[in-house]
Amino acid sequence: MPSTITADHVRELLRSPDRDPRLVLLEGRVRVVTAEEAGTDRYRGAVEVVSRDDLADRLGPGEPTERDLESLAARLEAVVAELGA
Repeated sequence: MPSTITADHVRELLRSPDRDPRLVLLEGRVRVVTAEEAGTDRYRGAVEVVSRDDLADRLGPGEPTERDLESLAARLEAVVAELGA
């Protein structure tokens, strides 16, 4: 059963201490990994949902509210659902 992208996933991506984190979906599980990890055999077949840089661009300046995070998580989940991932 596929996992749902939540505000917690979005928050984890935004707060990641890694240089270039990505939100990926692999075997129904949502994970935050580095760009380097995403390119390894361990994550072969993973669907990259969004990078932190792309996410930050969508949010704009300032600290996002909980509502912002929930809204963005819902939009990302809808995109993943459309892809059939």
